[in-house]
Amino acid sequence: MERVAEDVRVDNYLRLVFPSRSENESLARVAVASFVAPLDPTMEELTELKTAVSEAVTNAIIHGYPDEIGEVIVECALYGNRVHVVVEDRGVGIPDVDLAKQPMYTSRPELERSGMGMTIMETFVDKLEIESKPGEGTRVTLIKTFRTAPDVM
Repeated sequence: MERVAEDVRVDNYLRLVFPSRSENESLARVAVASFVAPLDPTMEELTELKTAVSEAVTNAIIHGYPDEIGEVIVECALYGNRVHVVVEDRGVGIPDVDLAKQPMYTSRPELERSGMGMTIMETFVDKLEIESKPGEGTRVTLIKTFRTAPDVM
């Protein structure tokens, strides 16, 4: 998880680990959507978060482990009306994150990918952070603040 100031109370957290199989993308999307349900997000907020998570997990599966099955880790934490979602793989890594963030760029053109995953993630969350080292993997952090928050948690 993103390091948060010591005085910030974590209201809830989730850690999910699964093999990098494409059918597990929907598992991650549904798990994160269920996790944020206590915040009573709007349909738009929920759709945006699910889409961003879907893109991050799909990238970890397809690009992180192009020739093998590895582990994808999804961690979530709630801080008031904010969720931090980290999607991590220990796969091949991204040699040039700035290039990978360019719209229409894809490292796997043979798969007919659109190259819009990073742009979509950036559009649907408040903050996107990407850390990657070739040969060590990639860590994508998605931070989204919900406009609505319940009085009880």
